[in-house]
This record gives sequence, structure tokens and C-alpha cells, in this order.
Amino acid sequence: MLVTVASFSFPYEAQIAKAALESEGIKAFVADEHTINMQWLYSNAMGGVRVQVLEYDLESARLMLNQDHSMKVYAEVGERQVRYCEYCSSTNMEPFTKGKKPAYLVFLFFGMPLFFYKHGLKCGSCGRFTKI
Repeated sequence: MLVTVASFSFPYEAQIAKAALESEGIKAFVADEHTINMQWLYSNAMGGVRVQVLEYDLESARLMLNQDHSMKVYAEVGERQVRYCEYCSSTNMEPFTKGKKPAYLVFLFFGMPLFFYKHGLKCGSCGRFTKI
């Protein structure tokens, strides 16, 4: 029997998790990938793109997916670039998509998506948005 070990907003994230699990010898499957690819606004309503494993592999899969591999990345790529807020000089910067909610509302009312959102960073201290 298949059980869901993780869910993601985007199919590529689920594919990365599946590849990581399979590299450890855990058979994994991706559910709802094509539906979310066709209608990305359904992602939250459907619970995202789900990565599923066999029931007896559930604990091993959870442990594997919850490991922090950032030090391996830093060793391979180099030190992490620290970003500062240009308004308050805080280092508490998080990835953020500005305009995602209005784009969803436009899709609901007009039946077609208008992509007017911006990707950037949001300061966790002062709340200001900075476009990358």
C-alpha cells in the first residue's frame, strides 16, 4: 500500500525528493504531477504534488527527506552568499512571490491567468520586498 511521505507545490520539487529517495534504495512514486502541471492553481486545493512510498519504507523515507544537506552543498559550491535588506540591513531575508494572490483572484473571476507577479526576497524584520 502506498502512503504519502511529502507533498510539494511544484512538480520539480517532488521529482527531486523522489530521486533522493531512490538514490537511497527507497522506491518512490509521484502523484498528481500532471494535473498540477496543467492547472497549477489547483495545487493547494489538491494537497500539492505528493511523493508516495510503500508503507514499510515510510519511516526511512521521512528520515531521509528531513536530513539537512546544506553543508554538502556549501562544501561543493562554496560559502553561502548573505543577502541584506536594503532598508533595515537585516539578514533575515526569505524567498517570496509578490502578487500571487491577485493572480489567483484574476484567474477565478476571468477564467484565465494573468502572470503579473514578481519573484524576490522579503525581509522578515521590516517586511519590505526586494526584487532579485
